[in-house]
Amino acid sequence: MFRLIKKVFTQIKEDITTIYEKDPAARSILEVLFCYPGLQALIMHRIAHKLNYWHLYFIARCISNFSRFITGIEIHPNARIGRRFFIDHGMGVVIGETTIIGDDVLLYQGVTLGWSSRKNNKTELCNTRSTYA
Repeated sequence: MFRLIKKVFTQIKEDITTIYEKDPAARSILEVLFCYPGLQALIMHRIAHKLNYWHLYFIARCISNFSRFITGIEIHPNARIGRRFFIDHGMGVVIGETTIIGDDVLLYQGVTLGWSSRKNNKTELCNTRSTYA
C-alpha cells in the first residue's frame, strides 16, 4: 500500500515539474498545483484510472464526471496516459476510452481523441508529441 501511495505522489510531482518547465507562464509550483485545470484533470484521471483497473467502474466514472464539471476536460477512466503529459489551455479536451497516450505529450485546447466504433480500435499518440485543434 505504501509503495502505491509513494508511486502516486512521485507521479504527481513529476507532472507538476513537467508543467512548470514547459509552460513559460507558470510562475510557481503552487500556481501550477492550484490554477492549472490540466493538472487537476490529470490527477483525478490517475485516481479514476486506478479505480477502473480495480473494477470500481461506477466510482471511477463519478470521479471522471466531477473532473469534467470542475475543469472542462473530459478523460475517460479507461484511457491510458503516459508520463509527463501536459494539457495546456484544456477547455474542451476530450480523451476517449480507447485512447493510449505515450510519454512527453503536450495537448492543447479543443482536441478530441478517441474512436467512435465499438470494435478494438485505438487512438494512439506516441512519445514526444504536441497536438492541438
